[in-house]
Amino acid sequence: MTDMASLMEDRAAAKVISGNLHTPVDWDSPKLARNIKKRYAAERRFKIYGLSAIAIALLALVVLGYSIISKGYSAFFQTYVQMEIFFDPAKIDPDGTGDPAIIGRANFDGLIRDALSKQFPEVSGRSERRDLYDIVSGGASYDLRERVLENPSLIGQTRKVWLISGDDFDMLNKGYISANTDEGDRRLNDQEVGWYNTLVSQGSVEKQFHTRFFTNGDSREPELAGIWGAAVGSFYTLVVTLILSFPIGVLAAIYLEEFAPRNRFTTIVEVNINNLAAVPSIVFGLLGLEVYLNVMHLPRSAPVVGGLTLALMTLPTIIIASRAAIKAVPPSIRQAALGLGASPVQTVTHHVLPLAMPGILTGTIIGMAQALGETAPLLMIGMVAFIVDIPGGALDPATVLPVQIYLWADSPERAFVEKTSAAIMVLLGFLILMNGLAVYLRKKFERKW
Repeated sequence: MTDMASLMEDRAAAKVISGNLHTPVDWDSPKLARNIKKRYAAERRFKIYGLSAIAIALLALVVLGYSIISKGYSAFFQTYVQMEIFFDPAKIDPDGTGDPAIIGRANFDGLIRDALSKQFPEVSGRSERRDLYDIVSGGASYDLRERVLENPSLIGQTRKVWLISGDDFDMLNKGYISANTDEGDRRLNDQEVGWYNTLVSQGSVEKQFHTRFFTNGDSREPELAGIWGAAVGSFYTLVVTLILSFPIGVLAAIYLEEFAPRNRFTTIVEVNINNLAAVPSIVFGLLGLEVYLNVMHLPRSAPVVGGLTLALMTLPTIIIASRAAIKAVPPSIRQAALGLGASPVQTVTHHVLPLAMPGILTGTIIGMAQALGETAPLLMIGMVAFIVDIPGGALDPATVLPVQIYLWADSPERAFVEKTSAAIMVLLGFLILMNGLAVYLRKKFERKW
């Protein structure tokens, strides 16, 4: 109504009389000038609104990114403690056989405890010794075992060795546990803080790049937990998803767009495909739970089941994107091919499909990125299990990155907070890479008609 009133005022101000097209326009009319000024002001306000929305979105993105990075970057580094280890032959290989089986069964934890007791001889009580031994991670003994197995000549020698620290000691070194707070408000007591200060003054504490985070599977010890098991599980799951969803989705799109008759049945199919794209992902998880686990009795928590479930969820996205790409190919391409004697199948496979492939690949990659970030359907099929071993195939028990993030976020240890944020950074990196690949393929192969 406001626009109509403004238009009527403009007409009146311009002295446009009905039926007389030669009436001159009074451009100096005050009413016309006011209306033009209002329109320009409205346009400026609209631009300001748009820029404000973009600025707010960017600010929210910056705040989110800062929150994740500030909490997670420290997970890429781990505190190590230097200990003087005596590789006691009596504890490692009493008979001097050099047998790897005997060396592998040796008590390397005892070597570390002896080194700690020698470093702090004043510690005598049982509880104090337990706190002292927590300075070094329980996984450090495995490192010593591997070191001796690789170099048996270490037996009988005394060497300074960097050992991975426990999670609380690591949090203290990174500043997440403050030594200035009251003793009752932190996980480490004053004596443990004193040991830390002693080791720092001796130059026996340093942060090193945490390669275990990228090479280990999950663990109940935060300092030993890594994302490699979840990354491999995500890889196998996405491979199964791609193998199933891509050919079925593309073939369905070709049939619906090029060969299907226009009747009520195909209309119902198209409507349902569009509706399936909006169905909550947990519904597909319930479907996978019922069909693949309860009916087909496939192995629980396996990538093959996760891939089958995510393929159902990804199919509508691939079909819709593929249909849009096929529809974008000009009809003249089809007419020219048919005019030269090509069959309808040859027209599609030799001409239409190659030209539509950039859009199809873009939609497929976006669908795969969506599947990579899904958690709810995988929780329903049991991929929330605690998996330590790296999966060796699509039938082995596994988890995926989003579920691993969920498990770590639910852990009480403070060290898992940084692990959670670091895993989110890795997941976002994969998603950005996949979306960047989709943009690159579209820009590189897209043709303008």
